[in-house]
Amino acid sequence: MSFASVFMEQETRSEEEIREELEGLEFQLFRMQDNLKEIAKRYQVLGIEQTKDSNWVIIYMVDDGASCKIMLHDCNSPYKGSEDFHIRTKYIKKKNTIHIGDIQGPENKGHGSVCMTYLKEVARERNIQYITGNIAARDWNHVDRLIHFYEKHQFQVELNEEEKNGRIWCSPFM
Repeated sequence: MSFASVFMEQETRSEEEIREELEGLEFQLFRMQDNLKEIAKRYQVLGIEQTKDSNWVIIYMVDDGASCKIMLHDCNSPYKGSEDFHIRTKYIKKKNTIHIGDIQGPENKGHGSVCMTYLKEVARERNIQYITGNIAARDWNHVDRLIHFYEKHQFQVELNEEEKNGRIWCSPFM
């Protein structure tokens, strides 16, 4: 979308709509400050991003050398000690790999893409050559969505239709 079209869109909105949006953004900013203070007490903060819905989120992680968990908290709500979304991984050192064990959180909010971008960045910083994972039978009811997600993030996807499972892999350097 061009700047001119954004500007024209703004012109067609009422003053009340613009005021409501500004108040919402101010609220998110104040909430983000409070959440950031609490999260930083326990975790390594990786960044602050805006999702596809224009919500501000805080991305943070815990890494004990054997596993890494990339977490996300949406600044629309107060931080109460748990994340809104996460990607849990483990390091497989002899294969120079990070293996995704679990991804949990609401779908279609852009949280997975934000966290995957940070997971790839962590892998690059640690010179990890591969990110791998499995698609389990329990995921089969949304396998099309998983394929789309992983391919969007440059993963190779291999499925076994008969056994309803599969595997994924990519290089974080791609």
